[in-house]
Amino acid sequence: MLRTIDLRGRTFTPAELLATVPRAQAARADALETAARIVHDVAVRGEDALRAQAEEFDHVSGHAIRVPAAHLDEALAGLDPRVRAALEEAIRRVREASAAQVPEPRTTLLSDGGRVEQRWQPVRRAGVYVPGGKAVYPSSVVMNVVPAQVAGVGDVALASPPQAEFGGRVHPDILAAARLLGVTEVYAMGGAGAIGALAHGVASLDLDPVDVVSGPGNNFVAAAKRAVAGLVGTDAEAGATEILIVADDSADAALVAVDLISQAEHDEQASAVLVTDSADLAQRVRTEVGARVDATRNGARARVALTGEQSAIVLVDDLAAATAFSNAYAPEHLELHLADPHPDRFVNAGALFVGAYSPVSLGDYLAGSNHVLPTGGQARYAAGLSAATFLRPQQVIAYDREALREVADHIVALADAEALPAHGEAVTARFAG
Repeated sequence: MLRTIDLRGRTFTPAELLATVPRAQAARADALETAARIVHDVAVRGEDALRAQAEEFDHVSGHAIRVPAAHLDEALAGLDPRVRAALEEAIRRVREASAAQVPEPRTTLLSDGGRVEQRWQPVRRAGVYVPGGKAVYPSSVVMNVVPAQVAGVGDVALASPPQAEFGGRVHPDILAAARLLGVTEVYAMGGAGAIGALAHGVASLDLDPVDVVSGPGNNFVAAAKRAVAGLVGTDAEAGATEILIVADDSADAALVAVDLISQAEHDEQASAVLVTDSADLAQRVRTEVGARVDATRNGARARVALTGEQSAIVLVDDLAAATAFSNAYAPEHLELHLADPHPDRFVNAGALFVGAYSPVSLGDYLAGSNHVLPTGGQARYAAGLSAATFLRPQQVIAYDREALREVADHIVALADAEALPAHGEAVTARFAG
């Protein structure tokens, strides 16, 4: 349970530190090859490919891939009132936090008659993916759909796997969440095939291609986004979940343990890592994890994740070394259980949770933040899902004759320097005669 990586007493270059990061590299490589094949099959065979994939992976056949409106209405009518109240509060919080992510248009006046306007345009159509394999995620409906709506996206198509337990329908809690948000275009299709269908479109289902695909999933879903990148926009590859906890001897070992287990229960490929300069805390956490993991409902799944190569307890000399390791790892979720946390020093993380009362579970549901976050080290350069995912910055240039005249000579000079004289002539022609 939770192997130990001992980095104490050593100094690492950035490249060496990256090499120490525990990741299941083989699983990701295999996923990319498989996902690309599945996406190509959907692009070529459309609905036939989706039905074959549903039979193979979801064990359903003959189901309605495009979900009838009646299914959405029935699901909302049957939703547990407690779950509905929780979803409505999550929607309110995520909507409020997402609104802060939409920039105001700005106009820069460069001369009396020359201006550049910066505006942010929503994409026309978004496709959002909501997992439904080992667990069901109505919360992911909220996290995907609300930012798209806040950004001003006109059409949202939602895909989620068909469930054998429900006769090939999408899980009713997911349908109910979609209905709460006013989403009417829903498809019972899962995994990499769903990503391919959203990107390429499926004529027989009246599914038009989308402009952006978003949503979390397993490594195959994340790899499928890479396979369609360039055809459509995507959010970061939110694959199998990750938690990195940086803790010192002030941390509560029981809380660290339950937070590691909480993410490990998602999937056997989930990553759970503790970084600490306290060997005593490390041992106490290992003991707590061992005592608690089998008592939880998804303990068998969590145990596989916690014993995998992607999970570990990392021992370091001090907080500076822990910070450097965290920034190299660039986790999806980063928790700081530290007496003096300095969150400003932890620059690479999808989302950062500070203190004993800010667990990742809070962010998963009700913090107001988004839980669709980059995995696999992408937090070094990629952001989590937000309203910005569905917005395109666009510049509008408007110069009058005198404003253009002011810079005409400079344009000609640069055009000549670059051996593109027609560029200059396009300006001087406006002042000829």
